Amino acid sequence: MGPAETATGAETEVLSARDLYRFYRTGEEETLALRGVCLRVRRGETVAVTGPSGSGKSTLLACLAGLDEPEGGVVHIAGERLSHRPESERAHIRARRIGILLQSGNLLAHLDLRANIRLAQTAGRAPGTRRLGTSELLDQVGLHARGAALPRELAGGELARAGLAVALANDPDVLLADEPTGELDGTTEQRILELLRERAGAGAGVLLVTHSAEVVRIADRVITLRDGRSGP
Repeated sequence: MGPAETATGAETEVLSARDLYRFYRTGEEETLALRGVCLRVRRGETVAVTGPSGSGKSTLLACLAGLDEPEGGVVHIAGERLSHRPESERAHIRARRIGILLQSGNLLAHLDLRANIRLAQTAGRAPGTRRLGTSELLDQVGLHARGAALPRELAGGELARAGLAVALANDPDVLLADEPTGELDGTTEQRILELLRERAGAGAGVLLVTHSAEVVRIADRVITLRDGRSGP
């Protein structure tokens, strides 16, 4: 690879993880959840992470989002180091640059959908940067008429789309999703996948942890985790 190619790759790389190690201790037992995982995602690219239960997928996602700290290795988001910083600094980077869609949900139960989106935006982008309006976000996920609904008033497919709207509230550089189509019906799954591809098309890097063959099908690359190690 020549110098010009190297420079181009560095400019377009929006998420990188190098030599991530994470272990847990229970009494005298030590479990290695991640063993030197390396990956990168470029702008406009969709990457799927697959692997059996217990392979380290959830731990990896938490480290990439700055919700957990690796013992070794480092994560960069849009060239900014995320790992090995105080939680307050990681939270600031996360709010500005990362959209997260977790299986447990990212909606506050006591707030309606519009308020959930506005709350995410309050902690997010700096003044003067691009931010989608609440109505525009709701339109994108097909929930314009449901902005005043509380999470408990939303059906399963609506909840998935609402969570995605909150994850996209600050037009993030990176979108991280854990089983984004979960137990959705086929029609809703296809809608979510279309929205994820649209985000990549708009220049975001998208990383999806999944067991779904449909999700894998839309990915540009697939990374497989086995016993905490990454491979093609």
